[in-house]
Amino acid sequence: MILVIAAIVVWVFGWWLNSRLASGPQADSQLVRFLAPLIFGLTIIAAWELVVRGLDVPLVILPAPSAIALRFGDSLPILWADFVQTILKGALSGYVIGCGAAFLMAIAVDRWDFLRLGLLPVGNFVAALPIVGTAPILVMWFGFDWHSKSAVVVVMVFFPMLVNTVAGLREATAMQRDLMETYAATYWQSFLKLRLPAAMPFIFNGLKISTTLALIGAIVAEFFGSPIVGMGFRISTSVGQLSLDMVWAEIVVAALAGTAFYGLVAGIEKAVTFWHPSQREQ
Repeated sequence: MILVIAAIVVWVFGWWLNSRLASGPQADSQLVRFLAPLIFGLTIIAAWELVVRGLDVPLVILPAPSAIALRFGDSLPILWADFVQTILKGALSGYVIGCGAAFLMAIAVDRWDFLRLGLLPVGNFVAALPIVGTAPILVMWFGFDWHSKSAVVVVMVFFPMLVNTVAGLREATAMQRDLMETYAATYWQSFLKLRLPAAMPFIFNGLKISTTLALIGAIVAEFFGSPIVGMGFRISTSVGQLSLDMVWAEIVVAALAGTAFYGLVAGIEKAVTFWHPSQREQ
């Protein structure tokens, strides 16, 4: 019971400290923006550890962060092999293929109106299909290795990327397009000098959304067939073995990979769209 009370104290203290930082004179500084989420995360981990220890929560219900960290350190070779199979092979290849194909298709949709009228409604329908229905089919088509996981990722990221890119290519106003026509600009000159730069925030929005979808798609697809390696395979088998600390170790790897992937795309966006008001305000 003492540990539970200590968890409450830690939570209240973290809440109070973050409130002081957020309402202080340096609330918008880079230091506070770094410290606030760090303090919040450490508070959650400390309270989690104390509550699990204080209430004697079984490992099969919720392992303590220290147990997860210990299992993480002891299983680094396994976690690395799973990371390579799921993230570097399945998710990353599907992300590149799906987003690249969606970008090229968006140019075609922007060029010919019949594609916009015919393809986008179909895209909305396909995007609404549940992954648990499409993943087994694609696994049967492409086999049990990472190729089928890449195919699932392609299906998941293609239409969100397509819709965002098409919307971005139509962001330029009619007056701006008319001005390019008065300069006798060709379609590709107008595309490269006006419409593509204006579409960049939308394109990167689609890329950032797709980072999460790619990770989820690759992991979930492995539940429906995989060699004896991969994050989805490891989570599935570890749950069956009641090895919840291993499940959480895989979740930590997925969270770190997803955060790094998203941060990389966001960093590229900031460098490319530095001129956009949303970037200048940061």
